[in-house]
Amino acid sequence: MLLDTASLYFRAFYGVPDKVTAPDGSPINAARGLLDMIAKLVSLYEPSHVVACWDDDWRPQWRVDLIPSYKQHRVVEAVAAGPDVEEVPDPLEAQIPLIRAELAALGIPIIGVAEHEADDVIGTLATRSPLPVDIVTGDRDLFQLVDDARAVRVVYTARGMSNLELVTDATVVAKYGVLPGQYADFATLRGDASDGLPGVAGVGEKTAATLLQAHSDLQGIRSAADAGDGMSAGLRAKILAAAAYLDVAPTVVAVATDLDIRVPETPLRSLDATARTDAAALAEQWNLGSSMERAITAIDAAAAAAR
Repeated sequence: MLLDTASLYFRAFYGVPDKVTAPDGSPINAARGLLDMIAKLVSLYEPSHVVACWDDDWRPQWRVDLIPSYKQHRVVEAVAAGPDVEEVPDPLEAQIPLIRAELAALGIPIIGVAEHEADDVIGTLATRSPLPVDIVTGDRDLFQLVDDARAVRVVYTARGMSNLELVTDATVVAKYGVLPGQYADFATLRGDASDGLPGVAGVGEKTAATLLQAHSDLQGIRSAADAGDGMSAGLRAKILAAAAYLDVAPTVVAVATDLDIRVPETPLRSLDATARTDAAALAEQWNLGSSMERAITAIDAAAAAAR
């Protein structure tokens, strides 16, 4: 199970009331909410391994160099010598160290890679894993990794933790009219305002799907446009006018699958006595209480099921 960690703790922050605080009054709604999410996910799906995938760089410069508008609307401060500062509410930013500490207390490894997003970590681990993979995210970009043949699916959280959706090949086809392997090209054509991707002007989801159904992939679409083959004059003009964007967008949209990381070999396992004591101390210090207990109980059950 690969967690798109930021996607989950943002959802927890906005979903759990901010009146949930530590004894000193510090906000802990995101930290507690994430623990409850982990407890539910582990209980439902009983994974043998869980990895918290991390945004070491939420807006990599190499993606920005290709498309300057990439996530531009989320930048609160540009940084010349490092990652730009993302617009994150102060009460959430303050909880990040606690979130990392609680993941460590549960024995869940955190993996991030310099100059890459969590999506890229997920893409690499999902591609290399010898085991079936569940990717937990609210981000449609990761639909490109869905692969029934390799038992890679997405646990989609966009409708909330009470309405989790398992996304398989059939789900992507039913929703968008394209295969998961075509989804990155589909997103490139359609664009995505939430990521600052303009798309091809005048090409929406239906047109993008129709083009991919007719020409298989972006290269096939561009070749048809160049040749004036099987495409209306108006649509051909739109594709040709977007040539500069289409030259670079696929590199931005595609998640990396070849980062220098290894699939963690240590399975999810019950906490030993020392780890339980440490987790209890962390929970008491920060008022994580029943949320930590539920996460530990779920991990105990999943570890027992895996034996």
